[in-house]
Order: sequence, then C-alpha cells, then structure tokens
Amino acid sequence: MTDIRWIEDNVFNPKLPLWTRANVGEVLPDPPSPLAWDLVFETGSVLGWRDCMINRLGIAPDEVDEARPEVMGLFGGYAYLGTTILRVWAERTPGFCADDLDAAYFAGHPDVPPYVAERWHENAATTEVMTGWLGWVMGDRSQDELEADRRRTRAARDERPDLSALTDVELFERARSFVPMIRDLFNQHINQSGAASIGPGVIGAVCAAVGNPGASMHLIAGIGGVDSAAPSFAMWDLSREVVKSETLTDLFDGGTTGLTSRIRESSHPDVVEFVGSLDAFLVEFGSRGPNEWDVHSPSWECDPDLVLALVDRMRGAEDTADPHREQAARQAERERLGTEITEALAGDAEAQGQFVAALASSATFLPGRERSKTNVIRVIGEVRMALWEIGRRAVERGEMDRDSDVCLLFVDEVERLIDGSLDGPHDLVERRLAHLHWLEGLQPPFIFTEPPPPNTEWPERGSNTADVSAVGDVLTGLPGCPGSARGRAVVVLHPSDPGDLGQGDILVAPMTDPSWTPLFVPAAAVVVDVGAPLSHAIIVSRELGIPCVVSVNEATERIPNGATIEVNGETGTVTVVALP
Repeated sequence: MTDIRWIEDNVFNPKLPLWTRANVGEVLPDPPSPLAWDLVFETGSVLGWRDCMINRLGIAPDEVDEARPEVMGLFGGYAYLGTTILRVWAERTPGFCADDLDAAYFAGHPDVPPYVAERWHENAATTEVMTGWLGWVMGDRSQDELEADRRRTRAARDERPDLSALTDVELFERARSFVPMIRDLFNQHINQSGAASIGPGVIGAVCAAVGNPGASMHLIAGIGGVDSAAPSFAMWDLSREVVKSETLTDLFDGGTTGLTSRIRESSHPDVVEFVGSLDAFLVEFGSRGPNEWDVHSPSWECDPDLVLALVDRMRGAEDTADPHREQAARQAERERLGTEITEALAGDAEAQGQFVAALASSATFLPGRERSKTNVIRVIGEVRMALWEIGRRAVERGEMDRDSDVCLLFVDEVERLIDGSLDGPHDLVERRLAHLHWLEGLQPPFIFTEPPPPNTEWPERGSNTADVSAVGDVLTGLPGCPGSARGRAVVVLHPSDPGDLGQGDILVAPMTDPSWTPLFVPAAAVVVDVGAPLSHAIIVSRELGIPCVVSVNEATERIPNGATIEVNGETGTVTVVALP
C-alpha cells in the first residue's frame, strides 16, 4: 500500500525521542486524511502548538523544528504526541516535573520510560516565564482571550454565506482562510490545557495532606460550563420531546436510517417543533461528531442521522437519568467539600490560600480547556462544509462517489481538481480510500523512543487478542469519577454503532471524544481502554455524575460483551461478576 502519494512521516529526532499515541489518540483516533493533515494540522494546529510553547511557555525557538515541530507528528500514517519537549517544559516549571506530566498523559502506563535529565533541559529563562504564567493560572485567571475567541468562532458560523452560491475557487479560498485562525485557536487550546493541569494537582496534594485523598475527584466534578458535555444535555432535551409525542415516537420506531428526511417531510405540529429544536442544535453543535478534528469525517451537520441515532438511544431512559439533575448533585457535593476542607485548613493560612486558589483555577481552566477545543472544532467545521461542497459538485460531475472524497486529496491536488487539470480524480481517491482503510486496520505502537518499524510490519488491529476475563477477575485502571455501579457490560467500538446499550448498562469503549458523550447518559458507568486525568471520558463523566475508570488496558477485549461487571470509580477497579 505504498505505491501512492501519502502524508510524509516526520523525521525522527534522537534529541527528542519520546513519542506516544496517548492524548493525541483522542484528537485523531484514526489515521488523518491527506487534506486534514496538509491543510488543517500541518500549517494550522501543529504550528499553533509551537507558537504556544515559544510565546507563552518559554521554550526557545531553536528547541523545536520551525516547520515540523516535535510536539505533534506523523509516523506510519498515525498522529503522535512528542513528549520529550513537554517533559523538559515540566522540569523547568516551578512546582512541576516530568513525573507530574507523565501522570497527566500516561496514567501509569507500564511502557513509559523514566525521565532522564540532560544538561540542555535546564533553562532559567523558561523558568522565569513559567513563574509569571503560574501567577496567571493561580491568580489573575483572566479568560478575556478565550471569550474573544469564542465570539469570533461563533461569528464564523453565524456569518456563513450560502455555500451553494460560491464558486469552487471561492469555496477553497474560504476553507484556506480559516487556517491562520485555527493556528491561533490551537495556541490558546494548548495554553488552556496546560493551565487545566495545575489546579487539580494542588487540590490532590492538599486533600492527601488532610487525610482525605478521595475528595479531590469530587472537588473537580460538577463544575458546569463544560462544552464537551453540553451536547448531552441538549440531546437529552430532544429525547424528551420524542418521549412526549406519539407521532415522533412512531417515526423513531421506524429506525434512524433516513430519519432526518422523514421528519422533515412531516407537517405534524410536534414534528415541526422538533425539527426546529434539531436545527438549533445543529447550529450550536453541528461541527461536532466522530473523529471531529478530521475534515474527512462527517460532522453532525453533515449527517444529522448521527444525532438522531444518539437521541434514539436516550429516549429509552427514564426521567430519573436526567443529566441536569446529576450535574446539580455533583455541584452541590463539590461546594460542600470545598467549604469543609477550607475550614479544616483555617490554622494554615498559606495552605488554605493555595487550596482556595486551586479551586478557583480548576473551575476556570477545566471548562476553559474544553471551550478552547470547541472553538477550534467550530472553525474546522466551517472548513469541512466548504470542502464538502466542492466534493458534492465533483460527485455531480462523476469525478467522485462521496462528498467527503475531496479530503483524500492534498492542497495542490484540490487546486488542480478545481481548474480541471487533475488526472483521473475518481481512480485517485478510490486508491487513497483503500490505503486509508488499510491504515485503519493496523495497530500502531503506543510508545516509542527510537525510529518505529515501517507500518508494513505493524500487527493488524485486534490480532493481539488479550485473555478474556473470568468471573472474579479485577481489572485496574485510573479512577476517573467517584461512585460505583453494577450492570451489564456493553462493548462499543464506535459511537455511531452503540449496539443495544440501554439504561443501566455499563459502556466499555476504546476511547471517547465528544461524539461519545451522549452514550454516557443512559449508562450506569463508563470504562475506557486508555485515558489520563484530563481525558475526555473523565471530564464528561464528572459533569454527568457517572462512575468512570480509564486506562483499563485492553478492557474492550478482556471484558466479554454482556458480562455483569462492577465499576468502582473511587478505586479504579472493574470486577467481573458474571459472564453472559
């Protein structure tokens, strides 16, 4: 599968050798498409990350490559996180270290090599910059930049022109015009992500010192304003409209395939009202969806049936599963514990001050991190819609079979598609699609510190089958959200195919992103193969009040579908109670 043009791998730099799929696997769980990497990441997101490291976090310009900075790169067709420079940054940051960063990204993964200091890792200038940055994180906490970003990304969506009236040249120019904004927004996203790790760390240390380490999870739950959880609340409201209407219920009972078309053809008042609610949902959240960072993947706006399939899953839940209620309960518990521990620290003014500041910092930057991500995704959504309109027209001309096929081209090839000089576009995109599917069938190495073998030597995904757990086996992972639950395990490998997941079941997933979030609502608990303290599954489960354990190695293979399991979000354990 190497006889066609594909995205070039990064050149391995032995000075910055540690690369991992951790964290970045939530951004790009699948191999990126050529246009997603060439247009959105190579000149947008990745350079924005470099901008943040240099302009905000004190890394010297000559410490990472100018064109392909070793913060995020591509190997074997998969995206990887360059962790060496992040460890160096952590070591230079007062009160932080490489071990803290490893805990945030790897959550104790056994294959992570220990940090080894080198002379060049020390840099007083970075430490000075970070001292000031920490003053912002734990003190000022101004989010003026973030809110300005939110306003301009909303404007990008609200001011979208009629794409059907634009020429192909104008459409492609519109798509490309957003790349500098994506670069700026990703700069802010990395800034917010770094800030989001500080407060929880302080809270954890204080809770341990007062003899109540379990309180730390409760103190960063139910914060509110977490954009990644917002679609679940909105979908819940849509599901209640369905439950209350016999007409809508009948339409949903007919299956979700083609449901968008069927409901738009109805003139029944209940359905007309529901369509209005759905359209409002799509304006607000339409840029989201499975693998939402890649313009090749359909967003909810591109395929509203994806939304309706999730609403269909929620409509079977009882009103007692209302996520609004669960979020309010978590918020009340957080406030109670915060007051209790603050009062317990009355005799130590310094510790009390740090704790109060950490609470405020966490309440600012945990939602801030998710908002900065939403801002990026909203603009990527605008890029996608312009590109897919070009693709739609190519389909009409018989040059492609799917609107999304345009994203299997590189930037220069899109230019030639538009001017008519691209030879054989149909054959080209079909061969590219076959190559993409081949890549998707591979199991990339999770961590490497030397040049990885060529992907032709990688195992096929699923070929390394783990031993299936027996009754009484206890799987361990990272505690994500407190609470315990017992129920039927439903293994779901993709959010668009949730199987028979129902209320009270336990969702077992390889990883999650916002497109998975609605599946959390009917679930009694969530178990995830990979994850870390700031992973999506943890952040959302804490808002929805669902017990969660992440970083349960090979959970989707070791837990039989249909088995009865017990999840303890306090201890990070998953116990197999009965087999199906």
